[in-house]
Amino acid sequence: MTNLLDLDPQALAAFFAERGERPFRAKQVSRWVHQRFVDDVTAMTDLAKPLREALARGATIRGPQVIRDTTAADGTRKWLLDAGSGNAVETVYIPEPDRGTLCISSQAGCALDCAFCSTGKQGFNRNMTTGEIIGQLWHANRTLLADGVTAPWIEHGRPPITNVVMMGMGEPLANFDNVVPALALMLDDNAYGLSRRRVTLSTSGLVPLIDRLRDECPVALAVSLHAGNDALRDRLVPINRTYPLTELMAACLRYLERAPRDFVTFEYVMLAGVNDEAHHARELAELVRSVPCKFNLIPFNPFPG
Repeated sequence: MTNLLDLDPQALAAFFAERGERPFRAKQVSRWVHQRFVDDVTAMTDLAKPLREALARGATIRGPQVIRDTTAADGTRKWLLDAGSGNAVETVYIPEPDRGTLCISSQAGCALDCAFCSTGKQGFNRNMTTGEIIGQLWHANRTLLADGVTAPWIEHGRPPITNVVMMGMGEPLANFDNVVPALALMLDDNAYGLSRRRVTLSTSGLVPLIDRLRDECPVALAVSLHAGNDALRDRLVPINRTYPLTELMAACLRYLERAPRDFVTFEYVMLAGVNDEAHHARELAELVRSVPCKFNLIPFNPFPG
């Protein structure tokens, strides 16, 4: 059975073409799945009955399995999702006065082993599929609407999620071939229709894949930086030994040639006595002198081990 959540716009069009259906069918079904959030192909009532029956035999809409669902006092909502083989990933909805942001995971575990990140200490388990990645957005919208969540933009006909950040578990660019089709669905007018400016991908600095993302699906870019010199970043973000800061800054400048925003966001976890002193700030200022950017300073969240 084909999970329709696994199919980006191009793959969905091919799916219907192989069955002798006209191209508009793919757009029609995409709207049912990604805008009406149905989980049953027989609910697609504007499709002819024979097509619905054929879809029911060969396709499904299989969303994530929820292990735990918690809501904080400020409305932040976290879903712990089953990733199989005893693994789980987290998806987080963050409501703000003018937007609803969803933080999405791309891998179960992570191979990059950044010193300050609990996910890296778990090791790498597997890449998530396109359906598992976009399924987080599908599930969040579907659940929030079913629960009657209110927000000004929902009242004006927009879905609960207006912004997506690929900042959950995993290194998105290390799962490029599944992440980019999910991004395509986020941007497609017959799916989620998000602006490229409202979708942000965060990377630890896989330089060749930053270039590839620029060429294939440029969205807003965030870089997990955390240090202004190579010696310190080698310790905190080991991928820096492969792609040092001079290469990373050059990649950021190349990315901005096609990016939907005119700046890169640099994420910087504040580690007491490690990277938070005055000389570190001066190093950073010198490092990013030629890169239009903003900084997101993040308090360190301690974890066992």
